[in-house]
Amino acid sequence: GPRYELLTRGTFLDFYRQVGGTIFDVEEAKAVLAGMVARYPNLAVSLNTTFKELIIEDNELVGIKAIRNGQELNFYGRRFIDATQDADLATAAGVPYTLGAEDIGEKDRFQAVTLVFQLGDIDWQALERAVKGGQIKDAKISARAAWGFNSIAANYRPTTERVRLRGLNIARQNDGTVMINALHIFGIDGLSAASRAEAMELAKAELPAIVEFLMAQMPGFASARLLATAPELYIRETRHIEALYQLDINDVVFNRYFDDAIALASYPVDVQATSPYDAGYVYGNPKVYSIPFRSLVPQVINNLLVVGRSAGFTHLAAGSARVVPIGMACGDAAGVSAYYSLTVDKNFHELAVSSEDIKAIQALIVKTGGYLKDYKLSNPLEGHWAFAGLEFVNRWGLIVPGYDNDWKLEEPIKRIRFYYMTANALQRALGRHDLVQAKAGALSSYLETSDLTRAEAARLLLTYLDEDVAKLDGAGIVAAAAARGLLPIEHTGSEPYEVITGAEAYYATERLCALLKEVEEVEEVEGK
Repeated sequence: GPRYELLTRGTFLDFYRQVGGTIFDVEEAKAVLAGMVARYPNLAVSLNTTFKELIIEDNELVGIKAIRNGQELNFYGRRFIDATQDADLATAAGVPYTLGAEDIGEKDRFQAVTLVFQLGDIDWQALERAVKGGQIKDAKISARAAWGFNSIAANYRPTTERVRLRGLNIARQNDGTVMINALHIFGIDGLSAASRAEAMELAKAELPAIVEFLMAQMPGFASARLLATAPELYIRETRHIEALYQLDINDVVFNRYFDDAIALASYPVDVQATSPYDAGYVYGNPKVYSIPFRSLVPQVINNLLVVGRSAGFTHLAAGSARVVPIGMACGDAAGVSAYYSLTVDKNFHELAVSSEDIKAIQALIVKTGGYLKDYKLSNPLEGHWAFAGLEFVNRWGLIVPGYDNDWKLEEPIKRIRFYYMTANALQRALGRHDLVQAKAGALSSYLETSDLTRAEAARLLLTYLDEDVAKLDGAGIVAAAAARGLLPIEHTGSEPYEVITGAEAYYATERLCALLKEVEEVEEVEGK
């Protein structure tokens, strides 16, 4: 949090204290979790159990069929919490969802999956000396962890473009072995068993070469041996269920606190690489934001909550909200909410619209160890004349502010950047691939890295609107664009050959899309 306090308390804090910190021994963590579960005699644990189908009676969810060790079992209840990685229960119940980056117009785009692997015979002291002695500039190390090493990983040449070695996250285990999270596998459908099997094959085939590379390049790794791989893939993203409220990237990076907050979070918006051609992006770094109760409540079904990475978060918001501590805090809140809903005999949809019931749930969350607080963080950008434009380009993933939240509002914008910003906005927000393709030739001169003037910005905007600007001079083009509401000349002035900044570009991009959407709506009405 803002004062470096832990925000995700409750079950996560209990676990964190028992395993001894952010880096832990895997076998020890298993024992800790088993012990935590054993504390509750009314909690029945069914291992090696997979969901099969729902049990519906009178159009109401009353139970699930599951398979345990080859035997079919029925589980009944009045309230259900779907904590599966992919929201399998909610999906089977007919809850709508989006896949990957579909909600920003990129339907087949998913974050890379990872296979964690274990190495033995590592000389930790040698690695520590190298890092602390400055031999490796972009790495950090402690007694239990080491991370960074991007300059080393960047030199690895994979045998296929389907995999890549990124910066290493290394966790030291009690027996001296290490777990490494660094191997990206691309083009994988996390919902497909065949695709997951392909990912495992690709990763395992690549690992001998990776180990050989690390032995040669990493201090302390000269005698390293591959011991094991994780039993399953680390899949960062599949479904995003549609909830009563979809947590958005702007909620996250602008530190919003909701009246129905049930958990707090602050993890950076870390969207890992989605293809071999990008390195992943950090879309902002919040101080503290909240998860609203409504983001756990799926549409359609009123006695079900969804927690974990597939809850009601957009693709970009999930870059932060997908991590385990936040999921555990949401899980605690879901359990409390289920208990409360039974005591007052109200379903989750009814609770979501009752401020009195939400306050009671919040009090129970705090009473049972959770942490909720409205930090009342101000957002100085809200009063900026370009804030609506900033939110728009941020919502569609058109800017990357990074860990420093650098929105580049006052930074001059390049011709090529403005071209791709508007083109991607039209394609993602409006699906206008046809328009972008049709105007590509006329706008080819914008594929340059020189600064963009106001007249040049106006010409591009009016070209997308099929305005004939050939006979207009710079001042005339700016005036025409301003008349259409595309340029904020009341804030920036109208000098045609002045270089424009990010703020003006964001404003113009949002207004262009809004204007084209209005035109489409009018044409649709006239067509009918």
